[in-house]
Amino acid sequence: MRELNSVRVTRLAPALGAEVSNIKLSTLKPEQAKVILGLLLEHKVLFFPGQNLDIDEHVAFGELFGELEGHPHKINPFTGHSKVFELAASHGGIADEWHSDITFQPNPALFSILNMVKCPSIGGDTLWANPELAYEGLSAPLRELCDGLTALHNAEPHGRSDVMTIHPVVRSHPDTGRKGLFVNEHFTRRIVELSHVESSLLLSHLTSWVASLQFTVRYSWTQGTIAMWDNRCTQHKVLNDFKEERLIQRVTVMGDRIESRIPKWDPFVRVGHASDTSRFDKLLLDCLSQQKPPGQS
Repeated sequence: MRELNSVRVTRLAPALGAEVSNIKLSTLKPEQAKVILGLLLEHKVLFFPGQNLDIDEHVAFGELFGELEGHPHKINPFTGHSKVFELAASHGGIADEWHSDITFQPNPALFSILNMVKCPSIGGDTLWANPELAYEGLSAPLRELCDGLTALHNAEPHGRSDVMTIHPVVRSHPDTGRKGLFVNEHFTRRIVELSHVESSLLLSHLTSWVASLQFTVRYSWTQGTIAMWDNRCTQHKVLNDFKEERLIQRVTVMGDRIESRIPKWDPFVRVGHASDTSRFDKLLLDCLSQQKPPGQS
């Protein structure tokens, strides 16, 4: 497009990911942001090296794409900015399990935009995965099974196991229509329609399958790089293999409620004697008492 003729886009892996150069995000116009959105739909995660945005520029860039939301549970001890979430490795800020951001909310994050403020001289890479390719790579019978299931997500990693919601195991992207797996090892606790044992086996398979190398891209950071990704169709994790400080700042664009999909089966819970109800069933019962899964009246 004319607005960004000089921009250079370099694909980083067959599955997803592109590096974008010859662009200055601090002066980006709203009409140019539409070009970025088009690239994001195509590549799912974009990297903009050498931007060195300050906090106000970072926030302004994020607001080109929608309303920003702060982290729902973690207080920002560094910047004090309500719309910026900061993670320092020296303070335990390492997201080293595969996840999409804040899937324990009814409206999970739409886009995340990360500023690498300080990175180690070696190590600390981030990996992203493409759950749409992972879904398409499943056998037809397993895709059909997953299409009819829902899953419970909660904020246990943030010390809030009481904050939970239910989402479809398979999510359709609202802009492209492509289906992708929407379960992750960090926040997904249970498949609603299966027993705990069955759920554990299937979740273990799905989450490890999403992380298969053929569905991923690995990015080595330089200070001042901005990364932007679509949370509706990606997962990510940090490689915790470094010893120096690693400091990031992130803004998050508020998401929409995920489309309801009627599950094919009722929730699996034991409701007999107390001894028959495992702690996993109790978690599900607690969640069902707060909300109905999609399609349940």
